[in-house]
Amino acid sequence: MGGLLKFITCGSVDDGKSTLIGHMLYDAKLIYADQKNALILDSRVGSRGGEIDYSLLLDGLMAEREQGITIDVAYRYFNTEKRSFIVADTPGHEEYTRNMAVGASFADLAVILIDASKGLLIQTRRHVRICALMGIRHFVFAVNKMDLVEYREKVFREIEYDIGKLLLSFPTDSRSIMPVSATEGDNITSVSLKMPWYHGKPLLTYLEEIDIFKNKTQGSFILQVQRVSRPHAMFRGFQGQVAEGNIRTGEDVYILPGGEQAKVKRLLSAGRKTQIVNAGEAVTVVLDREVDVSRGCVMVRHIDVPVCRLIRAELLWMDDTELVEGRNYLLKLGTKTVLATVLKLHYRTDVNTGDRIPPKYGRKNDILNCDISLSEKVVLDSFENCPELGRFILINRVTNMTAACGTICHPLRRSDNLTWQNLDVTRELRANQMNQKPCTIWFTGLSGAGKSTIANALEKALISIGKHTMILDGDNVRMGLNCDLGFSERDRVENVRRIAQTARLMNDAGLIVLVAAISPFSSDRRSARIIIGEAFFEVYVNTSLEECKKRDVKGLYEKSRRGELPNFTGVDSPYEIPENPEMTVFTEKASVEDIVDRIVEKAGLNG
Repeated sequence: MGGLLKFITCGSVDDGKSTLIGHMLYDAKLIYADQKNALILDSRVGSRGGEIDYSLLLDGLMAEREQGITIDVAYRYFNTEKRSFIVADTPGHEEYTRNMAVGASFADLAVILIDASKGLLIQTRRHVRICALMGIRHFVFAVNKMDLVEYREKVFREIEYDIGKLLLSFPTDSRSIMPVSATEGDNITSVSLKMPWYHGKPLLTYLEEIDIFKNKTQGSFILQVQRVSRPHAMFRGFQGQVAEGNIRTGEDVYILPGGEQAKVKRLLSAGRKTQIVNAGEAVTVVLDREVDVSRGCVMVRHIDVPVCRLIRAELLWMDDTELVEGRNYLLKLGTKTVLATVLKLHYRTDVNTGDRIPPKYGRKNDILNCDISLSEKVVLDSFENCPELGRFILINRVTNMTAACGTICHPLRRSDNLTWQNLDVTRELRANQMNQKPCTIWFTGLSGAGKSTIANALEKALISIGKHTMILDGDNVRMGLNCDLGFSERDRVENVRRIAQTARLMNDAGLIVLVAAISPFSSDRRSARIIIGEAFFEVYVNTSLEECKKRDVKGLYEKSRRGELPNFTGVDSPYEIPENPEMTVFTEKASVEDIVDRIVEKAGLNG
C-alpha cells in the first residue's frame, strides 16, 4: 500500500520508543554513512557499554542524551521501496505530555510501546486516550523488551488481554499487537526466530502494508481561508488548504459565517491554473464577484455546516495553572482565533479506569469534558463529522502558551435563537441626555486598602458636579446578586464576571459605575476589562498589608490568622498586583480628597 504514512511512537518513560525507531532505520539501511559512523562513535560513551545505542538517532537534545529520555518531539522522514513515512518520536514522561499531544495531533497511526516487564502503566493508558482524543483510529501495540522476560509467550498474552480490555472504550479502525525487542531487533524489520509462537508480521512490514486511506475527496468541499492575496488592484484570491472534498472551476461556493454565495472563477495551484483541487492540496481561489472574505472564513459547497458560538468539547489540559470555570482563553480552530470562556466543567475522565469524575477544576494532564462559549459565531463541526473543523487549541492569553488541545463533541444550539437587540435608545443617547461619558472605575486592592472609602468619596464628588453614578461594592453585591457564591477560586471568578456584566449594563444605561472589589486575580480583571470594553478604568489601591491589618475594622485578618476564615486574600490566598493599571494610588501617602481629584482628572470624569 503506497502513500505517505504519518505515525507517532508513544508510551511510558523508558519503554524504548527512540530505540525502536532508531533500530528500524539502522536495520533497514535508511541512514547515511556519516550518520552510521557518528552513531557508532557516540555509542562508545553511551549507556550500553560500547554497544550501539539506537536511541541516539532520535534523541538529539543534550538533556535527552544525559538523562536517557525523550523530551522534545523528534520528527523523522524516511521511505522504503513500498512507502514514505514521517514518524514523530514523542516523550513518555508525564511532564512532557504536552509534547506528546502535539505529535498525536499530526499522526494517522500510533505505535504504542509497552515494557513487557512492567505491563500497562498509567502513562500508557493516558497516551492511548490522548491518541483517541486526537482522532487516531489505527493502533499498533509493540510489547517491547521481550528479551528481558526471556521471550515468554505467557507474558505477552497477559499484556495482550489487558490491551484488549483497554480498547473496548475506544473506536478503532485497525489494531495490531506484536512482541518486539527494540535493542535486539526482534520483529522490527524481520520476523524473530526467538518467538516462534508469534505468527504476525514484523513492525516495518506491517507499517508498509497497512491501509489507512480515508477517501476525503467524496466529502463536502471545505476550505479554511488562511490568507487573502491582493498583489495588485486587479487580483484578489483566497488561499488555503482543502480540508475535505474537492472543487472545480465554475462551481458555486458559500462563504461562512456570512453565508454569501459566489462562483469559482479560477483555481491556482502552485501558481498555475487548474480545473480541480482535492483534499490536502493548497490552492488560491478566485471568485466571480467581490464578497466579504478574510482569514478565518470557510468556503463550503453546502451551507449546512454548523455556525455557532457554544460547544461541548473534550480537553487535554496542559497548562501548569489550574483550569477554573469562567476563565478566558484564546481558542484557535483552523485559521480562526477568537476569545473563549470555559463555562462549565462536566467531568474528568480517570485515565486508568475511564470513570467520569465531577471536577472542581482541571489540573495538568487531566482529560475534561466541558462547555465553551465563543465571543462570536464560528464555523465548526463535531470532530467525528469533520476533523479539520472539530479540533482546536486553547491559548493562555498572558503567556501565549498552549493551555489545552481539544476536540468538539457537538455544537450547542442553545443560543442559536437568541439575537442581540439593537434598540433605538442607545448608550450614546442616554449619555448625551446625562451630559457625561459612561465608564467603570474599577478599584482593586487588599481588604482594608480603602477601595470603598475612595469610591464613596468619588461618588459624592461626582454627584456634586451633576453626574449620574452607581457604586457596586464587593460586600454589598455578595449580599444580594452573588449571595450564592463562596470564596473558592471558582466562585471568585464567577463573582467578578457577574459584577463586570452588571457594570456593563449600567454603562449602557449611561451611568458612571464605581466598582470596589478585591478581585485578586489578574486573569479575572482582564476578563472584566474585555466584558466592559473601552469604558474600563482600573485603579490599583496600593496599601501595604501591615496598614490593611491596622484598618481591619471587620476583624477579618484576625479571624484568618486564627483559621476561622479560609481562603482570605493576602493571608492564605494570593493577591496578584495589577501590571498596567490606568492609575495607582497610595492611601498611606495621600489624602482621600487628593486621590479623588486625581481620579476625576485622569479619567476625564468632569467633562
